[in-house]
Amino acid sequence: MSDEISGEGGRVRGFRLHNTAVPARPLETALYLVATPIGNLGDITLRALETLAGADVLACEDTRVTRVLLDRYGIQNRPYAYHEHNADEAGPRLLQALADGRSVALVSDAGTPLVSDPGYRLALQAIEAGYRVVPIPGASAPLAALVGSGLPNDAFFFAGFLPAKDKGRRDRLSELAEVPATLIFFESPHRIAATLASASDVLGGDRRAAVCRELTKTFEEFRRGTLSELAAHYEKVDNVKGEIVLVVGPPEAKETPEADVEAILADLSRTLPTAKAATEAARLTGLPRKELYQRLLDRKNAE
Repeated sequence: MSDEISGEGGRVRGFRLHNTAVPARPLETALYLVATPIGNLGDITLRALETLAGADVLACEDTRVTRVLLDRYGIQNRPYAYHEHNADEAGPRLLQALADGRSVALVSDAGTPLVSDPGYRLALQAIEAGYRVVPIPGASAPLAALVGSGLPNDAFFFAGFLPAKDKGRRDRLSELAEVPATLIFFESPHRIAATLASASDVLGGDRRAAVCRELTKTFEEFRRGTLSELAAHYEKVDNVKGEIVLVVGPPEAKETPEADVEAILADLSRTLPTAKAATEAARLTGLPRKELYQRLLDRKNAE
């Protein structure tokens, strides 16, 4: 990043949408975290375009990648590189821009900044220095994979990338095995077969999963099945291509012995109102809240 980060006063702030020029107003001083498309450039939001065009300073992981998006929408803002290899130099310059009263927009190569990228460090520094941090939501690979997987989405746990080595990968999977939620991982194409084999061994071959590849792109694919079925399929595929999100369904709820259910109900009924006791009992036992609520009422009536 050069000293020219101080700004480009002569540029036109605006973007083009279907050959129509749209002006963008200058932004208030803040760090704007702007979600960008994960593949299909049409998945950008109007608010994101306005932010990219209106920001005084635009920081990104790879200027070549971001330039493609800017050119698509006729945005003249010049991107500056901010990534894990230059953060010590670029970060203070961006913070100084904020100190000078300028607006700074941060984008990753694809998706939402701070999700498995170095933007977290800059956001934390900006918060600690007292500057506003404004999320500009949009495309997100973990959420796109989750909603397309067909797996439960009432609770989910994003775990990023698993360790590359087999032992570390298996240890991490063991830590996550009993998390009562759908698990979401990023994975590289050349490791997906090994990861599925490890996941099948550690989490159980019957656990439902989906390999979500090339999301929003021309060759988007959702391959669904059990972990053992997916592991067997990818073991035979020689040249997997594209970016991958692996989604693994939650573990099956373990049945709570009846004696334990009664003990839980008795304990909760002494300290909580009936409705809250039923909700907590359902969480602890996995049984339907309606059933537990009725049992609590029957207990009270019998007292």
